Amino acid sequence: VVTLSLLMYPVLRSLALQLHSAITGSYVSGTHSVAFINCLNEQIAKDIARAIMDKKLAAYVNILPKSLALYFWKGELEESTEILLIVKTRTSKIGELSNYVRSIHPFEIPEIISLPIDQGNPLYLKWIEESVPRD
Repeated sequence: VVTLSLLMYPVLRSLALQLHSAITGSYVSGTHSVAFINCLNEQIAKDIARAIMDKKLAAYVNILPKSLALYFWKGELEESTEILLIVKTRTSKIGELSNYVRSIHPFEIPEIISLPIDQGNPLYLKWIEESVPRD
């Protein structure tokens, strides 16, 4: 029973947030998220961004130009340039987005992290909701 409850928590939370938003007409913090995904180069970034959009896993993807990255990999300090994707989507889609990106990303362990959106332009947040289909 505990395992089932834990597995159902994201679904129940999502339904509760949708119900609260529909009844009150207000934005519920955390309904949408921003995900960050690193890519080796611009072509890979474009390919992944287009694939995300084609699957309707996001309303909007920014592709930011090269940045310098320092990180530890297999015990060694590494330095490289990377392209960053900033993905705007429903929080309920983060798991599916992460699984999909891992299946197509060339990195052994791609960076896929997300942060919930606390506040924002209500019209923009509504547009995200309308652009990304519900589960």
